[in-house]
Amino acid sequence: MSYLADTVVALVALLHVYILVLEMFLWDKPAGRKAFGLTPEFAQSTKVLAANQGLYNGFLAAGLFWGLTLGQDGTGVKVFFLACVLVAGLYGAATASRKILFVQGVPGALGLILLALA
Repeated sequence: MSYLADTVVALVALLHVYILVLEMFLWDKPAGRKAFGLTPEFAQSTKVLAANQGLYNGFLAAGLFWGLTLGQDGTGVKVFFLACVLVAGLYGAATASRKILFVQGVPGALGLILLALA
């Protein structure tokens, strides 16, 4: 079960690297606008805010990767960062888009459940 939990943790980390790229580098490009349903004008006017948000997603990914490098000793680190992912997903779903719950919150919760079972 530990292997499965770590696999999910790695996938959540990779998801947040992808979100970082979308928000920091592609926000006002066609791929970023399509991913978030943005008009060119809105994307341009919010580009700096999105880059800041992307940086935070990068910190979540870095923390999860750090936890993975620690092996069994990294369980607490993985739990902390997955809990941060879950809270971010819940907050994003409540304030921005319900889709965030499924894209971010559910994977974070799944990782926490699998770590608890491992």
